[in-house]
Amino acid sequence: MNEIFDALRRWPDIEAPGLVAADAADRLILDESAEFRASALPGGIVVINDAYGALTLGTAHAGASGIRTHIDAITGERALEANASRVGLTGSFRSVALDAGLVSGARVVLLRLPRSLDALRDIAGLIAAHADPGVVVVAGGRLKHMSVSMNAVLSEHFGQLDVSHARQKSRVLVARAPRDGRDPIPAAARVAGVEVRAYGGAFAGARLDIGTRLLLENLPDAPAGGTPDDPLIDLACGTGIIGAWMAFRYPGVHVYSCDQSAIAVASARATMRANGVADRVTVARDDMLGARPPASASFITLNPPFHSAAAVTDLIAPRMFADVARVLRPGGQLWCVWNSGLRYRPLLERAIGPTEQVARNAKFTVTVSTRR
Repeated sequence: MNEIFDALRRWPDIEAPGLVAADAADRLILDESAEFRASALPGGIVVINDAYGALTLGTAHAGASGIRTHIDAITGERALEANASRVGLTGSFRSVALDAGLVSGARVVLLRLPRSLDALRDIAGLIAAHADPGVVVVAGGRLKHMSVSMNAVLSEHFGQLDVSHARQKSRVLVARAPRDGRDPIPAAARVAGVEVRAYGGAFAGARLDIGTRLLLENLPDAPAGGTPDDPLIDLACGTGIIGAWMAFRYPGVHVYSCDQSAIAVASARATMRANGVADRVTVARDDMLGARPPASASFITLNPPFHSAAAVTDLIAPRMFADVARVLRPGGQLWCVWNSGLRYRPLLERAIGPTEQVARNAKFTVTVSTRR
């Protein structure tokens, strides 16, 4: 197993000292699930929330085949594919959306616990609704990211819950006897004049975070672009609030909203449907703006994230700014909101061009950067 773990990389996600592709929680999940996995038939094992492939490839290395796996971040999904090629395990798994097809008939589920209780509730309900009645769920994580509330959430959908001893600051919960299963239903609310829908784990949930609120309050009256060939772009769209707002605020425009998170994309698509603008808003799952051609956009909005998997890092925004610079045409604009303490303005100046402060409150700053 060590040779598998040693070969794993986070690429194409952020790579830097201290950011790992596998950790003690992955090892503990694999160790605690070994007995259950040994008796599972081909196709009976499911992996959910694997970060970069440690659980999926560790399971395949032990002899399992037909593994179904779901990773929320597209960078993690691509890292799994690259890691599988590196260790010679391509073809041992297939990536599946977080729906009934992922867990249907599953006998063993390995779950890296999400930090959001709402996300855990969605996953637990889905497993309970569609997995084999004899399913065993081995769910683990780092102690610093776990809480006793996770036990309560799992107990809503499983009649038996066992807790492992801690090891290397990690712990595993083993759930059996599924009950009261249900498919995920997005939370709903009306904010900033639009209907928002949010599946568990989407940033800010069915709420308007204060940074996005400040950005919306200061967007221009008539942005350039908005045609099918030059849509208004909302990068890192989350639940789709900005994209839906722009579709209403600027009648007739076309919008392109994208995010690397499958949960965010599902939420944003539900938001567009709820607002009746799905015909003018394309929602895509992408690594930054990878699907957009160079020098093709006139207007981009961005509320940049600062988490890579569970790690907090300041390396994400500079990569996003560089990709925005690639996609903006000369004279195109990036409207960005950021935590004022991060001091992004010099980065924006270097990556994109002249940058002006548009608004600022106690915590956030809104800037507009014009492509040179």
